[in-house]
Amino acid sequence: MSEIINKVAQSALVTINLEELLHPGERVVYDIKDNLFHGLILREKDFRTFIKEHDWSVYDGKNVAIICSADAIVPTWAYMLLATKLQNHANYYVFGDLEALEQALLQEAIAKIDPEEYRDGKVVIKGCGSIPVPTYAYVEIMRKLLPVVSSLMYGEPCSTVPLYKKPKV
Repeated sequence: MSEIINKVAQSALVTINLEELLHPGERVVYDIKDNLFHGLILREKDFRTFIKEHDWSVYDGKNVAIICSADAIVPTWAYMLLATKLQNHANYYVFGDLEALEQALLQEAIAKIDPEEYRDGKVVIKGCGSIPVPTYAYVEIMRKLLPVVSSLMYGEPCSTVPLYKKPKV
């Protein structure tokens, strides 16, 4: 009986799973509309009192998307003041919706990748998983790795779609 050889395990392929880059912290929305007087205007004195007295520890370790869902003009400084309190509690915060938050989290995680670790490597960007990874993350990882890798593929090591092969010089 012949032995079954796992050629994938023996190959020099390196797999990057973008799911593993997703920060596990809870995603929450802070809607500044809750601070508006009659849902229309932000009164500075009331807002500063709220900022001072609010229990910001409820955001410990969370990822926060700051929005205003009301049709109101909110001064820029109000969002900046919120940031001063979230800075010491939230894992991450952005001005924008949950999609903007997710994009910022992924961009930060991808920015931390040292492309030199993949220099001249054969890299597979894992495709299917249990957590949906937005398309922009796949494009961003390509931008980061294309200058250094020898080849880049998408999918699973046993079934890949070739995307890039460094030209022979």
